[in-house]
Amino acid sequence: MAAFKDEFSIETIRQLGSELSLASDEFPTDRWTELAAEGLDDMELLERVNHLAAVLSICLPDDFPKGAAVLERALDSESFAGWMTLPCGKYVADTGIDHPHVALPLLAKLSPRFSSEFPIRFFIEAQPDITFEYLHQWVTHSDDHVRRLVSEGTRPRLPWASRLRGLMEDPSPAIELLDRLFDDESEYVRRSVANHLNDIGKDHPDLAVDLAGRWAAKSTHGDWVSRHGLRSLVKQGHRGALGVLGFDLDVAVTASELVVEPDAIDIGQTVTISADLTAERPTKAAVDYIIHYQGVHGPKDGKVFKLKTCTLGPEPTPVTKRHVFKHVSIRTIHPGPHRIEFQVNGVVLGQAVVEVRPPT
Repeated sequence: MAAFKDEFSIETIRQLGSELSLASDEFPTDRWTELAAEGLDDMELLERVNHLAAVLSICLPDDFPKGAAVLERALDSESFAGWMTLPCGKYVADTGIDHPHVALPLLAKLSPRFSSEFPIRFFIEAQPDITFEYLHQWVTHSDDHVRRLVSEGTRPRLPWASRLRGLMEDPSPAIELLDRLFDDESEYVRRSVANHLNDIGKDHPDLAVDLAGRWAAKSTHGDWVSRHGLRSLVKQGHRGALGVLGFDLDVAVTASELVVEPDAIDIGQTVTISADLTAERPTKAAVDYIIHYQGVHGPKDGKVFKLKTCTLGPEPTPVTKRHVFKHVSIRTIHPGPHRIEFQVNGVVLGQAVVEVRPPT
């Protein structure tokens, strides 16, 4: 599988140059290709994006409104789309930060070609009042890509992007927008709102729970946004989040026959986690397990994994899950004891330890 950085290849550079030369007879295609290709092989993804944006600032007119006009004319071509437009958005953020009334409408037009959720964050930081004026206009935009930009661009903890510290401290400006988008007709937009709610829950859990409850009561598309947006809090066993989603926390649940086997494995091998669950009366249950992985300096905080959501009652309900202890891109498995906890509705009901050995 090709690396994402390879989306910005010599061929992509030539394609973008061709699109921009169609939009402007004065675009220096040969110079663009030469400068854009310089040192490209040694760059990672974000370095390539920043590099190409810097070269655009050299090759497009010095006057930003004139450079923006070239990009806007390029949008007349349906083939001006996809990865090649990502450095164009970064160019707008780098060069147009002092021209928000030109730059922000252009980002909205670029967003359907490749989301402008990254470059708009620079305007939220540098020109918040003007940017939020446009964001409020865009919540009723006819294009769901632009409506999604409102939610996704203001996410305080957007992956791969710098954090919006102001909105982490006080999310209320973004909440005013989300209140108009949580029941959007587009699932694409609603999914973004749910992810935004999940971000809010990491800094303001009680506020996220209040929002989820209010949205669930008013939604005409079901309570999916609330459920998905509270997923991290549910994994943490937050009682308010569980309550909003219909889990009765006053019902006693018992786990018997809790087994994790085998109790010793090599890195790359699998354990089976199983238990029989009962409840004093029928109740909805969120069943999870928590693994405290070994780190370089000892056990880490627990990582929660979803097992299942089910209805429990007086008759035992068997649950089982296989889990492989292998290296993945976000986690290295270290030898040593790994504690596994079994959790139902936010309450740990039992635990076991698996000894993980180096591969033989």
